Amino acid sequence: MRIMVVHNRYRSSSPSGEDRVVDQERAALEEAGHEVQGFERRSDDIASFPPLRKALVPAAVVWSSSPARDLEAVLATYRPDVVHIHNVFPLLSPSVLLACRRSGIPSVVTVHNFNLVCAAGNLFREGAICRDCVGRLVPTPGVAHGCYRDSSWSTVPRALSIVAHRKRWQTAPSAYIFLSEAQRLELEPAGLPVCRSFVKPNLVPPVRRRQTNEGLVVYLGRLAEEKGLRVLMDGWSSYTDAIPDGKLRLVIAGTGPLETPIRRWASSRPAVDVVGLLERSTCADLVARAAAVVVPSEWPEPFGLVVAEAMAAGVPPIATSHGAFRELITHGKDGILYPPSDPEALGRVLQRLDQNPGWTVELGHAAYDTYLRRFAPPGNIGELERIYRYAVSHPRKHGRDQGERVSESPA
Repeated sequence: MRIMVVHNRYRSSSPSGEDRVVDQERAALEEAGHEVQGFERRSDDIASFPPLRKALVPAAVVWSSSPARDLEAVLATYRPDVVHIHNVFPLLSPSVLLACRRSGIPSVVTVHNFNLVCAAGNLFREGAICRDCVGRLVPTPGVAHGCYRDSSWSTVPRALSIVAHRKRWQTAPSAYIFLSEAQRLELEPAGLPVCRSFVKPNLVPPVRRRQTNEGLVVYLGRLAEEKGLRVLMDGWSSYTDAIPDGKLRLVIAGTGPLETPIRRWASSRPAVDVVGLLERSTCADLVARAAAVVVPSEWPEPFGLVVAEAMAAGVPPIATSHGAFRELITHGKDGILYPPSDPEALGRVLQRLDQNPGWTVELGHAAYDTYLRRFAPPGNIGELERIYRYAVSHPRKHGRDQGERVSESPA
């Protein structure tokens, strides 16, 4: 099969798991014998734009004709069987959907976040889950609160895009891929047709398996409010208060707006290391030495790539019991769930890990089995191929289905 992958890469100063997912999926498709070509824009390029073009980037978020024209030209020569669209913000815009329609090539969209109903994309505001804009014709609360980058002006283009392209997102793609059932349910108000919706978790390639357990509890990710770092700090303090001479050590890797207060907090705690932004290979080595990986997200994550990557290393994840985590983790079997916003509960989990080191070994073996069954390339690519076949056999023309739903059912 000939596949065109469309993606707007995130800024390198703020790495996103989406970029990694796109690259890993493309590599696995090629290894499975498919021909794959990429069509990309890079957010890093904005810094080198001339002043006028840079000033027009917010308008491009709503609509940019240039990427659509460029994509149509590529499609005219490459003629893929299917176009797989990932992130279109900020330089591609939903115009790429129109380019696929005009070219007569079916498109598949992986929905990575909540951008279709939330201007911030994460259903999180002022330290708590927020659904004020969900189901509204116009997401005015998001603008009023400046949910994107704490700025009403920055939020306006994203809100306009939601309003302007709601119908296009509903009618243009031949298929949608959600990363979890929890995400699909959160996005039901966006009106994406159930008959063309699939749930497929992200693919994770094999990584270095855990060989030693050095008692590390590892956090990998952005240091931001929605990621639950304050709960992690309080939970760690609860653990060390209960077991002052505990054997566990907390390692926090990443960067973000909370880095300064986290470093200040860690400076008085000898069993905590804040190591900054690490290379992927270094992160993998760190996880391979860990007792557990902690994912304390306070927002309802649509997937949680770190959870699946920990499982691939045979390391149990500790995560909040909401969002996709309840689907990814079977509590007490291949990982541990605790209530969000409950540092004492997290502290109790850490105490149990400290006092029962064999437990993390047992959980880790089951976590690896879960990885092989759900996230490893062979089966995951098989699911993706099925979705592509559905899209090819159900092309979209003039906003109406070309055929009814098939027996191999979407979500």
